Amino acid sequence: MPDRDWIIIIILGIGWGTTFFFNEVLLREMGPLSVSFARVATAAVFCWAWVLLTGRSAWPGRHMLGPLAVMGATMFAIPFALYPIGQQYIASGVVGIVNAMTPVMVVILSHFWPGGERATPLKTLGILSGFIGLVFLTYPAFSSGDESSMFGTLVIMLAPVSYAFAMNYVRRFAAIDVPVMVAWAFSFASLLMLPLAVFMEGIPEALSPVTWASIAIIGGFLTGVSFMIAFTIMPRAGATKTSTVTFIAPISALLIGYFVLAEDLGPLHFTGMAAIFLGLFLIDGRLFRRKS
Repeated sequence: MPDRDWIIIIILGIGWGTTFFFNEVLLREMGPLSVSFARVATAAVFCWAWVLLTGRSAWPGRHMLGPLAVMGATMFAIPFALYPIGQQYIASGVVGIVNAMTPVMVVILSHFWPGGERATPLKTLGILSGFIGLVFLTYPAFSSGDESSMFGTLVIMLAPVSYAFAMNYVRRFAAIDVPVMVAWAFSFASLLMLPLAVFMEGIPEALSPVTWASIAIIGGFLTGVSFMIAFTIMPRAGATKTSTVTFIAPISALLIGYFVLAEDLGPLHFTGMAAIFLGLFLIDGRLFRRKS
């Protein structure tokens, strides 16, 4: 994979790590389902604006609408609802850490997915190293015996499963322009989350300027724009390497949680970060190929 793609993945990982901070901001005035709807709806607006401004053909074909709805639910609606639900019980940094299980699930599912990527020894070692790092990072939450923290962690662990399915399912959209694909997927995610949010949480009352700004940032740039970029490089990088962005996200999530939200950051967290970086090198594999 070209160096520029790794640079993009690292930048995306840092950016996605900040989304957990913005979730914390939004949860002050909105319910978790409303946070999910606001995020996907804003992303849809940004993506459709890009589609129209660049003069792309927006119709994917009637036969693709159902699959795009599945993509919107599994890649966006479900995970984006699980994050804020879990963040009601655990710290934002821990949420970012648990989300780092995504590459683990992607490798497992891709290996058995028809036409998917096969797990090489180096990739397997890389995933194992990343998983060990994840264990170090989540150990404090589980060792405390706090049932609410454990519940929040288990809820978040469902998001990587949903992501792993979606990142393999996305292969069927190879013939659709990426901005058009994500615009439709975000639109279907919005249609799914709107009635759920209104029925379960009602319509949010007057929101502060900080909340509106957070919605624009997390929905427009950290979701709409960043997912267009991620799906653009995925054909070159593959689902497994692209998913390693979630190995990087916990680091920025932890640092923001520590410096901004005053969340704890101890030796186990730094050990986990080191194991995650080792996992990235192993999954990339170029350093080892050059030596051989």
